[in-house]
Amino acid sequence: MLHDVMPGTEEHLMEQMRVSYVGIDPTADSLHIGHLVGVMLLKHFQLSGHKPLALVGGATGMIGDPSGKSNERNLLDEATLRHNQEAIKAQLSRFLDFTSTAPNAAELVNNYDWMKNISFLDFIRDVGKHVTVNYMMAKDSVKKRLSSEAAEGMSFTEFTYQLVQGYDFLHLYREKNCTLQMGGSDQWGNITTGTELVRRIAGGKAYALTCPLITKADGTKFGKSEGGNIWLDTVRTSPYKFYQYWLNTSDVDAEKYIKIFTFLSKEEIQDLIEKHKEAPHLRLLQKRLAEEITVMVHSKGDLENSIKASNILFGNSTSDDLKQLDEATFLDVFEGVPQAEIARTEMETGINIVDVLNEKTGFLKSNGEARRALTANSISVNREKVAEEFVLSAKDLINNQFVLLQSGKKNYFVLKIV
Repeated sequence: MLHDVMPGTEEHLMEQMRVSYVGIDPTADSLHIGHLVGVMLLKHFQLSGHKPLALVGGATGMIGDPSGKSNERNLLDEATLRHNQEAIKAQLSRFLDFTSTAPNAAELVNNYDWMKNISFLDFIRDVGKHVTVNYMMAKDSVKKRLSSEAAEGMSFTEFTYQLVQGYDFLHLYREKNCTLQMGGSDQWGNITTGTELVRRIAGGKAYALTCPLITKADGTKFGKSEGGNIWLDTVRTSPYKFYQYWLNTSDVDAEKYIKIFTFLSKEEIQDLIEKHKEAPHLRLLQKRLAEEITVMVHSKGDLENSIKASNILFGNSTSDDLKQLDEATFLDVFEGVPQAEIARTEMETGINIVDVLNEKTGFLKSNGEARRALTANSISVNREKVAEEFVLSAKDLINNQFVLLQSGKKNYFVLKIV
């Protein structure tokens, strides 16, 4: 997890309890798995006896960070930022201990609280004069945005971002005795601007530590699926989809991620990697990774439901297993499966299975094909085989809303009752 570290950081951390922070962008009311690396750094830090600060960037969220971005981001109003902050704290409390009486209890801070009363004149006089434009221009994040590759230039707002972030470090150094900032490797320039401000304005010594940006072996972006970000919030990304994301990682990625996103010991990880190499088809690494991280972010119950849901497509699940799925998970499991709607009144009177398979849904091409499939015992309703005399009725509904039809092993069709 280590990419760059300022000389002397390790010795500094070995001396006594230290305070460190990671900045989190509050542009949504949920973290996504891209944030998890920084959160894991803070958790390791707290487990080692140090005090973690999670800084929600209320002020910086109003500006936008140029690092790794090709465009400026949308600016948020204060009410939205406050709402997002509370939601993020609730998620962070699954990882960090905010409530203990120990000296290293975690704290959540928001830079809007100290930035909102500083006037522009005060800022350029008290902070701006200590950092030269040459120093700011030399940062990689600035160079990239000003290079010929960038389609758009860089606004003054974004250019000042590193000063605002640097000032956060200075403020936390003064108020919280915070001497270390951690973040992704793209933040190195912003973090070292902070250590420079601590040195020049407060005459102190501060440190920087960054982790590698997480990548995927196939070159696609980590943390994204076809449907967008993988969020920690269950409304945005169901636990089943979350579990599936980790289960579907490649062997190369799973070997890397299990070291970053779990707290398994080095020996246990090494043992898993060896066993995985002996029988890659069993996907032991992916299964263990998905289990550990789903329990950590969600719960053991969510993990068990996700495994049950996964077995519905690939295992020997029963009608009872299907009926235990909540609506969101059911729709996630059968995402992309063809669907048709049938009126509830028709279900209440009952519909012959041949009509269901052909006329009502078009799942099979003709009544003849439907009868042949039924005779061959290859049609299932909610995972149970049915014959030609079967009549579909309201008692067959899953969640009082769905019916799952199946022809053979792999052809599915979802009936939705309206």
